Parts: sequence; structure tokens; C-alpha cells
Amino acid sequence: MAAVGLVVALLIKTCLFQVFTIPSGSMENTLRIGDRVGVNKLAPLTGWTPEPGQPVVFKDPGNWLPPQPVDTNPLTNAVSSVLSFVGLVPPKDDNYLVKRVIATGGQTVQCTGTTLSVDGRKVDEPYLHPGDDSCAGLDFGPVKVPAGYIWVEGDHRSDSADSRWHRQGPGGGAVPVGNVVGPVSAVVWPVSHLDWFGWTGR
Repeated sequence: MAAVGLVVALLIKTCLFQVFTIPSGSMENTLRIGDRVGVNKLAPLTGWTPEPGQPVVFKDPGNWLPPQPVDTNPLTNAVSSVLSFVGLVPPKDDNYLVKRVIATGGQTVQCTGTTLSVDGRKVDEPYLHPGDDSCAGLDFGPVKVPAGYIWVEGDHRSDSADSRWHRQGPGGGAVPVGNVVGPVSAVVWPVSHLDWFGWTGR
């Protein structure tokens, strides 16, 4: 029964849903530190592509995160590796981030004063952290997002090292669509913060 359970968990993680832990306050108050979110991995396999407004999880495109701590205890390291592999706990090499898609390939994004615009149209952002505005003191652009990339920013705009802060890096701050694991569909833990964002993050 245990073996069957592990196989089922592995299949779910590989093709359906995977759980990730929110490590920082960059997406508050939509997602809070310590929240565990379920990411729909089936969506990219069925033709879904990221769209503006959707929160997504993606693999670090290059030095967005500091080196992850290493577990030096052989026993706990082995156990956590197995549980991570089958998807019962968040990925062991947790070099993943969660941000909201602002613009996609071919679109032009710009922020001036307190106004964020995509292709010259102001973006309404009701999800922003209380007290933040869209630019949070960092004007930029216009930036044209390369084809096959997305521009991402955190909801807690004043506490998010997102595309805006990595404009000198690969992709000019944009993230390759190939790095995207999938849309955040739900907060699954803790119980006090259960939430549902829809199969595609809407």
C-alpha cells in the first residue's frame, strides 16, 4: 500500500499538481510567507500558456535567488530527497519563484510614477499589497518582452526582486516560458489561508 501510495504521489507530481512553499513576502497579501501552493502542471501539457494577471511558479532563470542551504545530516537529507522526488514535500532544490505575469512576448511594459502600462494601456492592479503602488519608486521602460518570455512582478511591489530588478541579466529581466512550471491554482496550507485561484490561476 505504501509503494502504491508513493507511485500515485509521483504521478500526481509529474503530471497534475506539485506543491511549493512561499519563502518570502514578495507576493503578499495574495500569498504569504509559509503558504503552500498547488501548481497545476497539467495546464502546460494541454496547451496553456501564461497570460497577464496569472500568478505562476517558475525555475530561477539565472541568479535571482541566493545559493540554497545544504542539509548535512545524511539521514534527513535522504528522507527529504525521497519525499521531494515523489512530490509529498516541496522541491529539495527549491530554486523556484512565484510572481504574477504582467506581460508576455511581444508586449511592451513600462512604469512611470504610479502607473504601470502594457502596450500603452494602464494596468488595473487590485491585488497590490496595501500601501504599494504599481511602480513602488522604480520607474522603467518601455521594455519590449522578447518572444517566448514573460515579464513578472510581485504583488508586494516594494518588496519584490522581480523582472524590474534583473533588467541587466539574461532576457533583460524577462523569464523564459520554458522555465514556467505552471499557474498557481490554490493555497492548500495552512487551513486558515485556503484559497482557490482557478485551474489556470484566475
